[in-house]
Amino acid sequence: MAVRVQREDFDTGAEIKRLTAGRTDIGAIVTFTGTVRGTAGGQGIATMTLEYYPGMTEAELERVEAEANARWPLQGTLIVHRFGELAPGDNIVLVVTASPHRQAAFQSAEFLMDYLKTRAPFWKKEAGPDGKADWVDARESDDAATARWAGKAQ
Repeated sequence: MAVRVQREDFDTGAEIKRLTAGRTDIGAIVTFTGTVRGTAGGQGIATMTLEYYPGMTEAELERVEAEANARWPLQGTLIVHRFGELAPGDNIVLVVTASPHRQAAFQSAEFLMDYLKTRAPFWKKEAGPDGKADWVDARESDDAATARWAGKAQ
């Protein structure tokens, strides 16, 4: 299990290699990489700024990662989330799950991403080409995706 919140970019291939090095008990590796889109709601995005609360955020990510490991038979998990000002095309988040079988790897990655999208203590502000910036609100569809995991053990 590993959680990192960092300003600098990450290398997905290097992260997978580090997580799985020397492991022959892993049969499935699922990755999700979130990137900054160039548009949202039909409007152009020049930058996205991500803010977080140091210490609290990492502890909360570790808690949900431990929950994923309790729900599914996982050999490894990794969450890397960036903060600061990002441009369209930049990496935002990486989730990697490793398990003996694909179903656990897929489901746990989806669980972690649903959580990160709705409950992780990050705040996003998007600025358009004109410099006007707005905080990003949660979407009902994301909340509905997260709600399906409530009380659901695998």
